[in-house]
Amino acid sequence: MNLEQLRSEIDELDNNILKAFTRRMELCRQVAVYKIENNLPVFQEGREKKIIEKVRSNSPEHLKDSAAVLFTEIMDISKSIQQNELYHNKKMFEPSQLEIFDSHIIGCQGIPGSNSEAAARKLFPENKITFYNEFEDVFSSVENGEVDFGIIPIHNSTAGSVTQTYDLMRKHNVFIVKTVKTEITNCLAVKQGTKVGDIKKVYSHPQALSQCSSYIKKNGFEPVESVNTAAAAELVSLSKSSDCAAVCSESCAELYGMEIIEKGISNVLPNYTRFICIAKNLLVSEDADTISVNLKLPNHTGSLYRLLTKFFVNNMNLTKIESRPLADGSFDVMFYLNFTGNISEPKVQGLIAELSEELEYFKFLGNFSEIK
Repeated sequence: MNLEQLRSEIDELDNNILKAFTRRMELCRQVAVYKIENNLPVFQEGREKKIIEKVRSNSPEHLKDSAAVLFTEIMDISKSIQQNELYHNKKMFEPSQLEIFDSHIIGCQGIPGSNSEAAARKLFPENKITFYNEFEDVFSSVENGEVDFGIIPIHNSTAGSVTQTYDLMRKHNVFIVKTVKTEITNCLAVKQGTKVGDIKKVYSHPQALSQCSSYIKKNGFEPVESVNTAAAAELVSLSKSSDCAAVCSESCAELYGMEIIEKGISNVLPNYTRFICIAKNLLVSEDADTISVNLKLPNHTGSLYRLLTKFFVNNMNLTKIESRPLADGSFDVMFYLNFTGNISEPKVQGLIAELSEELEYFKFLGNFSEIK
């Protein structure tokens, strides 16, 4: 056979494979209808295992693994089709509509002048803000109903993820209802009368110090961590020593009556931080277009690949994958995923149901949109 003849035979086989695939998926859809009518689960692990074992035993030695991958993928697609059928006229979630009123009380970590307060004001311009010492205090206050919403940083465009926030999302029973992106205008600020040559220590939140690490290193300053940028500014403004400075926003420096030595000291400009708005109950706005989940994958070959397949099959765009250690003495991790969609869509509900049924640990974190 020449090359054209080989390709022609492959094309013919591809057509036959497509016809067989189409027929198989239709049979799977009919199976889903039967399961719905008879209240049976979609996921049956024992049957899947038997099919793969049979495929391996019927395959040539050099194709056993490849054939197992192919049929595993086919079954994953089948399950997605069945879940979509199951949730076509069924709702998994009954969220309340997100509404923002001036009467809501907002929780932020830090003190007045913090970047968290600036983010909160973009969402809640006139609302009362209660400040807390730690991120976890904000989560707890939302969870116990002390405040209606909490504003927490989750990612910076220069320094990356705020890992503590991810860990707290897993620990506390709250939902993400909005995100807001705020430009961070880091500057070097000192109390009035301080000379540049006297500065030895620079105080700020670890994220801000990381965002300005090049400037700090170039000037030979010693970075000292504070709970947040506003607290650092207040500390320096009240200090009796003249050898310290703070990395904070320009508005924060002005609030505490400080002198700005240099503006725009971030490693990369522009520099943005994304904040999440959390609530005790599941609240979803009409324009919600992003879903966030937390899950644990089984520690065996192909588990991450199979997870990604589910999103590809449903034409859902994964916008973020973050991993965090379980912190249980093992090296296992939890995954945090963001993907496009709205929980009113049957295919989204079907995917979430599929993940919650199959995985050892799965947590739905919210459906939201971002305020620019």
